[in-house]
Amino acid sequence: MRVLITAGPTYEPLDPVRFIGNHSTGKMGYALAETFAANGAEVTLISGPTALPDPGHAHIRTVRVQTADEMYQAAAAAAATADVWVFAAAVADYKPAHVAENKIKKAGDTLTLELVKNVDIAAELGKTKRPEQFSVGFALETENEQVHALDKLRRKNFDIVVLNSLRDAGAGFRHDTNKVTLLEADGRITTFDLKAKVEVARDIVHAVLARLPHPHA
Repeated sequence: MRVLITAGPTYEPLDPVRFIGNHSTGKMGYALAETFAANGAEVTLISGPTALPDPGHAHIRTVRVQTADEMYQAAAAAAATADVWVFAAAVADYKPAHVAENKIKKAGDTLTLELVKNVDIAAELGKTKRPEQFSVGFALETENEQVHALDKLRRKNFDIVVLNSLRDAGAGFRHDTNKVTLLEADGRITTFDLKAKVEVARDIVHAVLARLPHPHA
């Protein structure tokens, strides 16, 4: 079984020294990579900038990228031959319209930036998904959580969306724990308690393996 996983943030440069990014640590995606590999999968882990070392597993190939465009190119290259796609990265929705060649100098009390929409990696690849491929997305929401997550599931052709709510203490970015709800295309909803991200990864992987046409576990 081949698994494609995206993890971590993306950094969208403003100039040679500044960027737009977010607080994603990559821990969830890396834990998923380790867990799939432990279950016998060949994993391609496409990682944005993180402080995490490459997983030391023989069955995990790590591809380091910076921007959403780079992550999309790397994911698109691996998607066709992957049985399972897991979009755990927190990809920046927007990027600066222009990247300054030199450091932007301080001038005046305000600075206006023009941002343009980044490629939606999961949505674009979702258009190419074959019936036998299985796609897992993540939704980090702050309001109307399940409504937004189910909308994302439909729009991006996910089979499962993993919902994180920022309302839950200990969940989301910068934590070693997470509290997730799995929403499935067939209407099933499963909520898990707050637990370590490595344990959350096991729950997600077991759910995926149980739903594949031919169990690989």
